[in-house]
Amino acid sequence: MAYYWYKTFHLIGIVVWFAGLFYLVRLFVYHAEAEQEPEPARSILKKQYEIMEQRLYSIITTPGMILTVVMAIGLISTEPEILKSTWLHIKLTLVILLIGYHHFCKSIMKKLAAGECQWTGQQFRALNEAPTILLVLIVLLAVFKNNLPLDATTWLIAALVLTMVASIQLYAKKRRKDKEKLAQLDKQTFASSPVGE
Repeated sequence: MAYYWYKTFHLIGIVVWFAGLFYLVRLFVYHAEAEQEPEPARSILKKQYEIMEQRLYSIITTPGMILTVVMAIGLISTEPEILKSTWLHIKLTLVILLIGYHHFCKSIMKKLAAGECQWTGQQFRALNEAPTILLVLIVLLAVFKNNLPLDATTWLIAALVLTMVASIQLYAKKRRKDKEKLAQLDKQTFASSPVGE
């Protein structure tokens, strides 16, 4: 029975942790893009994003990570022979990378708060794809274990994930260009109006 409780809370932890990571880096996008806003909007937005990032990291994301790791240890304790499995070694390596990503996000939060972060919104959008790739790989390993299929279906799923990542990046680029065009149009309209003359 302990195995099922550990597994239940392990899955809950994973959902909470990934939800927090995905939203946290999305906040970084908005935080970085707030630099382009005029004052006082810039200061207000940056302060608000800083508060939201801190709360999300401390109240949701980090507890999700801790719950995931503690319940994983509990799961392994119910069947310690699993530690000999190659798939688990690979999965644990990916989880260590994910924990590193989690702490890297904390360092970015500190830089954003200090006004020392040079990352752009576009770079943060790209960074936000890293946990997606790790999630897909970790789930595949957890489900298929040592029988990871390398057939056409697997490559199709990989292609779909890459297409999704590329689509998100292209959409963000289109939005940025549309915003720039609108700003340029506003400038031209203002310059040609009697007020702008």
